[in-house]
Amino acid sequence: MRELGIAGAWIHEPKVFPDARGSFHEWFKGADFAESTGHSLNLAQANCSVSSRGTLRGIHFADVPPSQAKYVKCVRGAVLDVIVDIRTGSPTYKQWEAVRLDDVDHHSVYLSEGLGHAFMALTDDATVVYLCSEGYAPQREHGIHPLDPELGIEWPAGLTPVLSEKDSAAPSLAEAEAEGLLPSYAACEAYRAQLRG
Repeated sequence: MRELGIAGAWIHEPKVFPDARGSFHEWFKGADFAESTGHSLNLAQANCSVSSRGTLRGIHFADVPPSQAKYVKCVRGAVLDVIVDIRTGSPTYKQWEAVRLDDVDHHSVYLSEGLGHAFMALTDDATVVYLCSEGYAPQREHGIHPLDPELGIEWPAGLTPVLSEKDSAAPSLAEAEAEGLLPSYAACEAYRAQLRG
């Protein structure tokens, strides 16, 4: 696993073994994960979403602690996966990083507690699976509008974003900060230190 430009986010780029039958790859290895992040992944929930081309999901995040860390992979089609640093006080606050996840290279991303997550489907039937460190808890879940101009995320040109009602009504980053919804970098780091023991 290789750490991305935002602290607390990694990409896994497995070796894919193709043959006449198809291909094989290891998309998660507990030992490699622990070596990279300093702790094991507590698997509490596994999700799967199927999206039509142009569907834009996120930016989603949860209260820290315990938040909800995610290990994300696209098993069919392709998505542009975006990690957003919404942790107040972070050296990379308001920055984002995009990674293409698809069924060719089979990359995965891990985003630790407190980071925002979104993705846009680049193909029809784009199927994303993600392992979650905590179960879904509606009272702790929040969102930021993925088209917030302050963040300026560069979504793919030529695609009309299709958002859920909930995501369309999400506040901007500034509004979420003013409402006290955003996690602090210090709280996230303290929680990660606790996980590392």
